[in-house]
Amino acid sequence: MSNVIIPIISVIVSYFLGNISPAILIGKLYGIDIRKQGSGNAGTTNVLRTLGKKAAAATLFIDIFKGVLAVIIGRLLGGEQLAVICGLAAFIGHIWPMAFSFRGGKGVATGIGIILTVNYILGIIVAIIALAVMAITKRVSAGSVIGAVSLPIVSYFICPQYLLWLCIMAVIVIIKHRENIKRLLKGEEPKFSFKK
Repeated sequence: MSNVIIPIISVIVSYFLGNISPAILIGKLYGIDIRKQGSGNAGTTNVLRTLGKKAAAATLFIDIFKGVLAVIIGRLLGGEQLAVICGLAAFIGHIWPMAFSFRGGKGVATGIGIILTVNYILGIIVAIIALAVMAITKRVSAGSVIGAVSLPIVSYFICPQYLLWLCIMAVIVIIKHRENIKRLLKGEEPKFSFKK
């Protein structure tokens, strides 16, 4: 029975770990709902544009750490397969948090934490691709989308055993960025700035 109960509990805990939204919670400390400001997304980029660098740095760190912790929980309690499933649960919990009316972020930072912990070589390669695109285009969304597109391709060569789960993550990230993609194609997507 414990062979079934422990994995189920691990996945549920990971989902609710993903529910912890620093963007929303930090926004409340400033007296705002970040989902009603700027782009409306509960993520690092919108926090940067709305609240500044310190708030954005805290948001980024916590969102990445959620992904790392979820994978570690799964790994300790059930091995590598459960680690990836727990990571995916935290990723889903971040994007669709029950605690915040199922309105969360787009999953990029939490996804980074998950990928780096599942396979750090995969994580580093995808991060380099995403950062290079961001640097060239000066648009976070472009790096996020290209990073998501590259994830299944790179994972096919490095860790094909996780290809299905990573494909699911990549597709969700791309879908969550569909409005950004439309603006990118029209040349209307705003560039990022570190002025604050």
